[in-house]
Amino acid sequence: MTLGERFVPCVGGLAYDDSGRLLLVKRANEPGRGLWSLPGGRVEPGEDDASALIREMAEETGLVVQPGDLVGRVRRGVYEIADYRCRVVGGALAPGDDALDVRWVDAATLLELPLVPQLLETLREWDALPR
Repeated sequence: MTLGERFVPCVGGLAYDDSGRLLLVKRANEPGRGLWSLPGGRVEPGEDDASALIREMAEETGLVVQPGDLVGRVRRGVYEIADYRCRVVGGALAPGDDALDVRWVDAATLLELPLVPQLLETLREWDALPR
């Protein structure tokens, strides 16, 4: 990144079910096509993070969420991602247009999946691993 280049603002959601499993999506597009990641995406012009998170979670997972606290921020290439805890309040779990699959994963399953780079380390650092 050179002087004058800007980061693309993005949001990600950390949603857990009643068993403590974490919601992940299998990415349909680059970056990370075919890898598992937190659901989320770009903040569109005029949106705040909460609105973007609600929209992206619905688009990728079919679920309606209530945004919660900021867990952390990461930079991945040109993307600056603000990750928030969120609570599922409705909808039906189904992969959207930009997700190949979506599922709840426990700690053992998380270790077996092909994940986007640094996801596991970041979740550990944030004390946000599933049970």
